[in-house]
Amino acid sequence: MRIIYLFAFLLIFSCKENTEKVPETSKAVLKPSALIAAFQYKTNQAPLISVHRGGVGILNYAENCLETIKYINDSIAAVFEIDIARTKDGVLVLMHDNTLERTTTGTDNLTKYTFEELQAFNLKDDFGNVTNFKIPKFADVLNWSKENNAILTVDIKRSVDVADVIQAIRDAKAEDIALIITYDMEQAKKAYALAPDLLLSVSARNQQELDWLLESEIPTQNMLAFTGTKLSDTSLYNNLHKKGIQTMLGTLGNLDKQAEAKGDSLYIKWQKLGIDIFATDRAFEAAKALKIEK
Repeated sequence: MRIIYLFAFLLIFSCKENTEKVPETSKAVLKPSALIAAFQYKTNQAPLISVHRGGVGILNYAENCLETIKYINDSIAAVFEIDIARTKDGVLVLMHDNTLERTTTGTDNLTKYTFEELQAFNLKDDFGNVTNFKIPKFADVLNWSKENNAILTVDIKRSVDVADVIQAIRDAKAEDIALIITYDMEQAKKAYALAPDLLLSVSARNQQELDWLLESEIPTQNMLAFTGTKLSDTSLYNNLHKKGIQTMLGTLGNLDKQAEAKGDSLYIKWQKLGIDIFATDRAFEAAKALKIEK
């Protein structure tokens, strides 16, 4: 009788162990995004442009607009940072602001409208000119980007669950062209737990933030380091490179203004300090200075 009880106990314990290991097994069978290998740091690699909000400051072209992404993609090699929001009826769309006034002909909060209701409004460019373009669905942008090998860096509004964005990427089978932007360790850990196969943009503005990342369970191969919108000590860029992690500098804002005032050769100077990717509001100017062609 004792042997029977012992066998039953071992069987239950074994089943429990197998059940608990299922998530790890599921993790292991996910195919890593092609971006994980593509964005590993290599010496003497060519610089890259990350187009802020899909393209800003372009006459007759609106930010977070599929037509703007197409327009820029025809001219230069770049990745496109886009912002994801949710409509009243749960549709994921591209939109940075909570309200519609600045970028569309609409008014009030985006979340008060269904997607179909939003189609009554047109997007505006940064100079206030009304375009013929509409607020796009995230799914449509994913599908176009996948067909045209355009890489998206996906910035998720706080009101949107990262799990829903990841599911949209999976539904479009767009894992090889989309990476998730995170701003702190909590977001990075959650995104990695949900999608260990995706590349993550993680915040590493100083050595302390890098140390936190290195102490986490997130593999360095899954990391692309956003080093902030100010220049850091070159030791930070060197330490990231030693770990195989590419660096991204946000020149959008003050640094772009410096380049506009003092000359676009500043982009070359910053590249030599250890910057691999430039997140910029001046995509065409930065690309020309860095000799980035299509």
